[in-house]
Amino acid sequence: QKTSICYLSFPDSYSGGLGDTQFSFRLRQASSSRGSPFQDDGRYNREAPVTLQREAAHYFGYVYFRQVKDSSMRRGYFQKSLVLVSRLPYVNLFQCLLQLIAPEYFDKLEPCLEAAAGLQQQLPAEQLGCSQRSSEQIPAGRSFVRVRIPSRVDKPGSSPVKQCNQENLLPAPLVLPSVHELDLFRCFQPVLIHIQMLWELMLLGEPMVVMAPSPSVSSEMVLALTSCLAPLRYCCDFRPYFTIHDSEFKEYTTRTQAPPNIVVGVTNPFFIKTLQHWPHILRVGELRMAGDLPKQVKVKKLAKLKTLDTKPGIYTSYKTFLHKDKTLIKRLLKGIQRKRPSEVQSALLRRHLLELTQSFIIPLEHYMASLMPLQRAITPWKNPPQIRPFCQEDFMKSLEHAGPQLTCVLKGDWLGLYRRFFKSPNFDGWFRQRHREMSQKLEALHLEAICEAVVPIAPGVCEFPLPLKGVNSPFPQVRARCQHLPVKEETLQRVSLYIDTVIGSLPEDLQAVLHHP
Repeated sequence: QKTSICYLSFPDSYSGGLGDTQFSFRLRQASSSRGSPFQDDGRYNREAPVTLQREAAHYFGYVYFRQVKDSSMRRGYFQKSLVLVSRLPYVNLFQCLLQLIAPEYFDKLEPCLEAAAGLQQQLPAEQLGCSQRSSEQIPAGRSFVRVRIPSRVDKPGSSPVKQCNQENLLPAPLVLPSVHELDLFRCFQPVLIHIQMLWELMLLGEPMVVMAPSPSVSSEMVLALTSCLAPLRYCCDFRPYFTIHDSEFKEYTTRTQAPPNIVVGVTNPFFIKTLQHWPHILRVGELRMAGDLPKQVKVKKLAKLKTLDTKPGIYTSYKTFLHKDKTLIKRLLKGIQRKRPSEVQSALLRRHLLELTQSFIIPLEHYMASLMPLQRAITPWKNPPQIRPFCQEDFMKSLEHAGPQLTCVLKGDWLGLYRRFFKSPNFDGWFRQRHREMSQKLEALHLEAICEAVVPIAPGVCEFPLPLKGVNSPFPQVRARCQHLPVKEETLQRVSLYIDTVIGSLPEDLQAVLHHP
């Protein structure tokens, strides 16, 4: 695992250049090191948006690489990388911290990192996302970075950093508008007219290779692609930067089985040969912001893919289910003509992708909600009713009067897109998450019904429903808190008071036996 991190922390010889470079990678966590040094994984993931939850089986690596000529070095160059390894997808935040720390590290090396070691003590887990509704001041050397960690209760597409009194902060903090959102307009500039196709490929979890001239371009493009489904979580694997030294190289390049559901970013031309059997290959050049709309790559047949000197393009035989949104392209073109800032163009593009994803997901959410048992069917005297099974055909019938056409102007084969989506890992991940949330809600409603059924009938005497089959604890408030069920706190406190009253009326020896937390 350490060896893989070392290989991934340096550009390969095909993309090496002088100066400073930043990029990111993602690698599978070794099974022997599974388990978290953090004690609040569950708490953080319950409160974080699904797209920002802490990874359970993968690490992110954020790299600051420097290469400059140095005659005193054996190879004639100074080459060194500073890498921040995390299980959080905060690409903007961590790359910003590296920009502040890495230059000093390259000059002073270890003493600089030792001075920054206090950062771990100054950043408890709650400062990285738990129960935080305000922004944080994160120390980085002699500077501060001001960020806001998004929460699940935030409205999708809006998480501004609130202003605060900064009179006592010298120097003034660097304000990050987002911990994770990339400049989508810059990343997608050569493929803007194909954004509809790329969105569909990500939605369906199709295998894709991103061939780029540098790790910076490949990692930005892969992260931009996987983020374009927000607020839907991309549930497939993805590798922003991948090398031939990776332990999964043979697994991904074998021709004895179909390519896995993964988006992989590479820079070594050798991958064009080893991965030419993959169904979708995106070849891009350096990302440059010009005054006009950058030259758009063309969709080409896979047969035209050459081992050497492959030109930029999308090599695929995929046919989109939905028609292109020409209005979006016109708005972006108008923004270029008016010299609209890139962040404004990115916000426009992100809003379009957000609304497109929401239009696709809302009918699924509505149908899923209809599978929930009625609240009047929940009684404290019986086990909670079951969530009805998801029937694809029933859902497809519901699209006639409650489909995406109600919120989206795009025309096309929506039914075909849904049928293909049902076979993808993204549907499986979405369904499992929603079913788990609904089960917890059902469990919470059942516990609330049990709590409401507790009736005091005399001093020190209460009537309780009998423990039900499968109930691990006779105390509903213990069960609710252990399983983190969304039961009203006042209900739990009232039941705790009843139980305390009853236990307090018993002989002392029985009180010790029946004591509850």
